[in-house]
Amino acid sequence: MSEGEVFHEKQRLELCAIHALNNVLQERVFTKETADDICKRLAPQCVVNPHRSVLGTGNYDVNVIMAALQSRELAAVWWDKRRTVESLCTSKVQGFILNVPSRVSLGIVSLPLRRRHWLAVRQVNGQYYNLDSKLKSPVCIGGDAELRAFLSEQLSQDVAEMLLVVRREVEEDGSWLNSENPMK
Repeated sequence: MSEGEVFHEKQRLELCAIHALNNVLQERVFTKETADDICKRLAPQCVVNPHRSVLGTGNYDVNVIMAALQSRELAAVWWDKRRTVESLCTSKVQGFILNVPSRVSLGIVSLPLRRRHWLAVRQVNGQYYNLDSKLKSPVCIGGDAELRAFLSEQLSQDVAEMLLVVRREVEEDGSWLNSENPMK
């Protein structure tokens, strides 16, 4: 990756969890095969694995994302939506993985169905980017204030969730959270 270039993996099948992981790490680390191996480790005795689509097209759950990050000496911290994003210590967060509702479409026809979709947000060269694999290219969010506005908007959806991608020691010491008014 050359300086100024932002790594962005585009959507394929139901592999948004893999794309979100690779996008937040800014390199192709995980594949469908590595995610399937994680699924087998998480549920070795299951004929139908509960951590992915029955059809084998992806649709991996949060346990796969968390195990994948752990394999890279990282951790995923669930964000408590009762907190405001102002309490985030963004300098301690490597990236964000959000799970948001997403429309289902067949070609240009949008169906009245909603599914869940994983997307990544990451700072590259001082700017935060929306690295959603459904986008044609990365979208620059801006600086810290714009990031907080973007995250607040995403989390305002009832079913949206967010994981903070942090180093293990940051998870352990809780430094991803500003010390003054942590529940603010």
